[in-house]
Amino acid sequence: MIEAVGLTKRYGDKTAVHNLSFQVRPGTVTGFLGPNGSGKSTTMRMILGLDNPTAGQVTIGGYPYRKLPNAARQVGALLDAKAVHGGRSARSHLLCLAQLSGIPARRVDEVLGVVGLQDVAKKRSKGFSLGMGQRLGIAAALLGDPQVLLFDEPVNGLDPEGILWVRNLMKSLAAEGRTVFVSSHLMSEMALTAEHLIVIGRGQLLSDMSVRDFIAQNSAGFARVRTPDTEPQQREKLTAALTEAGGQVLPEADGGLRVTGLPLPQISDLAHGADVRLWELSPHQASLEEAYMRMTQGAVDYRSTIDQKAGLMQPLPPGALPPTPVPGQGQPGWYAPPPPQQGGQPFAMPPGMPPGQPPAGPYAAPPAPGAPATGQQPNPYATQAPAGPPPPAQPAAPAPAAAPVDPNKPEDAR
Repeated sequence: MIEAVGLTKRYGDKTAVHNLSFQVRPGTVTGFLGPNGSGKSTTMRMILGLDNPTAGQVTIGGYPYRKLPNAARQVGALLDAKAVHGGRSARSHLLCLAQLSGIPARRVDEVLGVVGLQDVAKKRSKGFSLGMGQRLGIAAALLGDPQVLLFDEPVNGLDPEGILWVRNLMKSLAAEGRTVFVSSHLMSEMALTAEHLIVIGRGQLLSDMSVRDFIAQNSAGFARVRTPDTEPQQREKLTAALTEAGGQVLPEADGGLRVTGLPLPQISDLAHGADVRLWELSPHQASLEEAYMRMTQGAVDYRSTIDQKAGLMQPLPPGALPPTPVPGQGQPGWYAPPPPQQGGQPFAMPPGMPPGQPPAGPYAAPPAPGAPATGQQPNPYATQAPAGPPPPAQPAAPAPAAAPVDPNKPEDAR
């Protein structure tokens, strides 16, 4: 078990971690979450004895890391996958670590097989991809068959198969009774891997509870209700009935309703009592990402701004109008419309345009002389027809006479 009590770390006038206390128990995967700069990496370094705390203490099995006998056999960690000598092969790197800790050489080949690097064991690590480096770092953490494991962003750079493998590996290690402490920024992956969460922000503890309790306390579920689109009066009637019953109803961009404060069976009964047909009635639970964003929104140090594109935007030509923003763009649930010929009406025809006649574009041919105006703007790129009568046609030049054929000359030389 990992236990931190009053853990504090200062760098000059900068406080990275302040009075942090928590426990990481064996038999479960514990996720360690927090915004960038919240102190996660500093905390993991203090757990491993790489940084000395300014105040407080952190122990592993009741002992500080530096006082553990043969710590490499009891604690395995992956903090920086690139902390490898690039000139060494994967096997040589692991063999050096094994010899320092009294681990038999055959264990090196075992962990190389576990992480899937047995075919590149003799290749130099400087040629490894980011995902291969992550696998080598995980192999180093598993080398001593430790009971306590710490991983900082273990799925960084891995492909989907590798992410699934890491997820199952973490769960299997915890099922064996080991202590597994994982730091990650991938909320979707943490929701599938971790059972318990420790969330910090600006060096202080924000939450220490199970994943299910964390989502329940930092988000609110809702019901999505949809009535026939062709009958807006049905939606209004249902909204009135739900509001009267104490529910909160919010309209959505696609015409649906988001209802909170009422269970699904009661919503169904109210719709039936109001004689309203439902096209959809479905429950929606917030994700771990939504709950995490709500919890940590006040503890984010680095926020992005809107790109103003100062000095880079081209000036609009005289008389041109700025582009009209797409309604709903940038809002949750918005998707770009399909491209032309992918469904729906490919192009909108101007009002008054007869069917089958395309609108005049900037590269269309000029109208014939005397043709009625179509109401379109003049084409700036079309060649203007002459104002006067057309010039008389020039007589065609006579074709040159063919040279006489010499019957005595060979056919190839003609």
